Amino acid sequence: MDAITDEAGGKRARGLDRAFEILDFLRQKRQALKPNEIAAQIGAPRSSVYELVNLLLRNGILEFTGGEGRVYLGRKLYFLGAAYENHFDFTRECEAALERLADETRETAQFCMLDGNKYTVVRMREGARPFRISADIGQSVPIPWTASGRLLVAHMTDEEILAFIPPEDFRLPNGEWLEPAAFLAQARQAWRDGFFTFNSIVDSFTHCFAVPVMDEGHAAATLCLVAPRADGIANRDRYLDSLKMAAAGLSHAPRRG
Repeated sequence: MDAITDEAGGKRARGLDRAFEILDFLRQKRQALKPNEIAAQIGAPRSSVYELVNLLLRNGILEFTGGEGRVYLGRKLYFLGAAYENHFDFTRECEAALERLADETRETAQFCMLDGNKYTVVRMREGARPFRISADIGQSVPIPWTASGRLLVAHMTDEEILAFIPPEDFRLPNGEWLEPAAFLAQARQAWRDGFFTFNSIVDSFTHCFAVPVMDEGHAAATLCLVAPRADGIANRDRYLDSLKMAAAGLSHAPRRG
């Protein structure tokens, strides 16, 4: 009987893993897809994907949209997220910190975290400049491409970092290869300095600043500024002071309501 129970429990666990894989895949694709397209692109059996999609549709986690049987993330997820934010006071603290940063610097302020082994912008407040620097909130980006990435993995050992970051993520958007040893050295220096700044790897006209938001001895998140390159370099010290003050407040903010 125990063997049967364990096997059934294992199947349920694998089903949950696959369901979350489907949801995360749709989040990353940001478009409605047919179940057979999802199955082909995540390398899963069509039968199990169809079964899970139907289960998620019945529960409002997925919805039909776009015609021809395409599905996308459902409105139930919005209500779940709203309930989470209502319970999680830290979210409101983040919004206030981003608003202050954007007002003080006139630059785009971001709150960033790890999403699995990728980096993502969780919250953003655009600055008051005539032209706007924006990013897709929730989009997964390779860790080595970002200023925040150095800080978010700095609590790990070198071996843990190299096992955590997919090797292909050291290939930069311009096709150049970032030596993992150089990334590790930058992560160690960023941890000692308490910040990291650089000319953006993703585009050619911005300068990025990141400071850690600490939780139990490691960077649970970062606060960032994205500025036009010349202005970022000219205002480096002032921008870092603003970021450090805001991050220090968040590092001690209550996590629960």
